[in-house]
Amino acid sequence: MTPVCPFNKASRPDDASGKKPSENQSKQQSASDHKLQQDAVISPKCPFGYDSQTFKLGPLSCMVCQALLFQCSKCVPCSHVFCKVCISRFSDCPLCGADIEKIEDNPDLQKTVDRFIEGHARIKRSQIDTDKEEKEADTKTVIYEDVSFERGDFMMQQAMRALRANNIESAKSRLGVCAEDVREQLQKNGNTPELCSQLGAVLGMLGDCCRTTGDASSAVSYFEESVNFLKKMPKDNLEIIHTLSVSLNKIGDLKYYEGDLQATRAYYFQALDVRRSAVKNNSTVPSQVIDIAVSLAKVADVDRNLGDEDTAIAGFKEGIKLLESLAVSSEEVDLEKRRLSVLEFLNSQLGKK
Repeated sequence: MTPVCPFNKASRPDDASGKKPSENQSKQQSASDHKLQQDAVISPKCPFGYDSQTFKLGPLSCMVCQALLFQCSKCVPCSHVFCKVCISRFSDCPLCGADIEKIEDNPDLQKTVDRFIEGHARIKRSQIDTDKEEKEADTKTVIYEDVSFERGDFMMQQAMRALRANNIESAKSRLGVCAEDVREQLQKNGNTPELCSQLGAVLGMLGDCCRTTGDASSAVSYFEESVNFLKKMPKDNLEIIHTLSVSLNKIGDLKYYEGDLQATRAYYFQALDVRRSAVKNNSTVPSQVIDIAVSLAKVADVDRNLGDEDTAIAGFKEGIKLLESLAVSSEEVDLEKRRLSVLEFLNSQLGKK
């Protein structure tokens, strides 16, 4: 049963006739049934303005970040509502231009938003009788059509909008819902590569949010959770490999900023090892080879900072050799630009002492 929107339904009459119709009757009946179905199906519309066809803003959206309202706050005296973080950046209302005398919390509207998040795309219905008094052969059923995203996908859309507007707390809240939903699906469906990759990516994004706000310890925790989870998965899926290596590199970056070079190198080298293993089975994938060159550059840079110049030079040279021998299709313009950019950086490092 596919996820459904609780705000839409369509009736579909069952054919109770046991007679075998003639060919012409069959054609006429088929055309008639098709028209009845078209007439019975209501165009999917969510009353709050959200659906999977046109992802437009609704009355529960903030007009600044264009995501679902988070920590709803009302401007006084105009009463327009925005996310708390969004409206705090303004002295005049972004909608009407009125001077903002003060900003008040709007908990009632926030409760509505929270109920909407919990209910939207979550209610699943089996076919049910619409009139129990009808004879069994004439029973009509109610079909709840799939008109919206899974809640996790819907929240991911909201999180990305909030991130673009630098509404980090809103993004964290929505990503937390995403992680909850993916974990729920994992319990039901098992550790499929797609779901594992999704959870790893969501945890990584939560780490990014924490890093943006300066909460390095929480960021490391999220990245490590992503790494520990993805390490349990088979290493034959490129998406999982990519997500795993990215999370390892992000932990290495944070350790680098803390000045812990030994820990930095350990995480960078783990990412390099993951990418090298991937290339053994996917040696014809140019992006994988470029990723290895990037990891080689990261490890070599740390080696240089640790005073091991010979090992650093060897790492830079290995990356250069990989990129110089890499053939990129003329159609993959962006990939070729990336290859040349990384190659230029590696060559520049050879001249440094």
